[in-house]
Amino acid sequence: MLLIGFVLGSCGSSKRTTRKVVTPKKEREERVITQPKDETPKEEEKVVNPVPKTGVEGYIETYVEIAQEEMRQYGIPASITLAQGILESGAGNGELVRKANNHFGIKCHDWKGARVYHDDDEKGECFRKYNLAKFSFRDHSLFLTNRGRYSSLFKLPKDDYKGWAKGLKAAGYATDRKYPDKLISLIERYKLYQYDGEVLGKEKRDYKKVTDRKNQHTVVKGETLYRIAKKYKITVDDLKKFNGLESNEIFEGQVLYVEPFDRGY
Repeated sequence: MLLIGFVLGSCGSSKRTTRKVVTPKKEREERVITQPKDETPKEEEKVVNPVPKTGVEGYIETYVEIAQEEMRQYGIPASITLAQGILESGAGNGELVRKANNHFGIKCHDWKGARVYHDDDEKGECFRKYNLAKFSFRDHSLFLTNRGRYSSLFKLPKDDYKGWAKGLKAAGYATDRKYPDKLISLIERYKLYQYDGEVLGKEKRDYKKVTDRKNQHTVVKGETLYRIAKKYKITVDDLKKFNGLESNEIFEGQVLYVEPFDRGY
């Protein structure tokens, strides 16, 4: 009897030992189930990468389409507009951009709009102020097209960024003798010439274009200036003035500003 009891006791303790071994396996399985929670920070880290858009590449991405619109309207290479904006505004971080949305360092001259005063070549110089950056880009186009000293630039091939860079300096846009080299360096480093090619039909961009911009109207087939002006409750003369148009001719796909510049000063 004692022998049988001893054997049964041994078997019982053997079964208990087996159950203790199984328990850690269940705990390990539970740990495996909770593992996916650790993947959340990895997903957040991936989202963080594209967020900082404050450098040169961020500036290009933000303003490339505006620069291309200006090229279509006025014939100024988008590469030149972008390079000038990057250089003059410190890629959007300059004081004039923060205070006045002035991306090109354009001074007051005969300006009748709002203004700010900033130390440049001389102390307390007068600079133009805009409500929105796009008005700065449009005023840059008008500034170049309405001054005779830049007229020779518009006779150059539309993708001749080197000719434009040198011509701007020769016409007195900047006093820095290295200004052309700086523009050309930016254009070639960031391949800004590809955006000229897109406008001229030589390049195709591989990402979706954003065409819906506030205070702008894209001309559709059959539209006239009168019809567009009536839609936005403005006059034809005002619409022509906002866009620097000398005639009533417009074309399908053309982007027009429908808000006066003096609201953006």
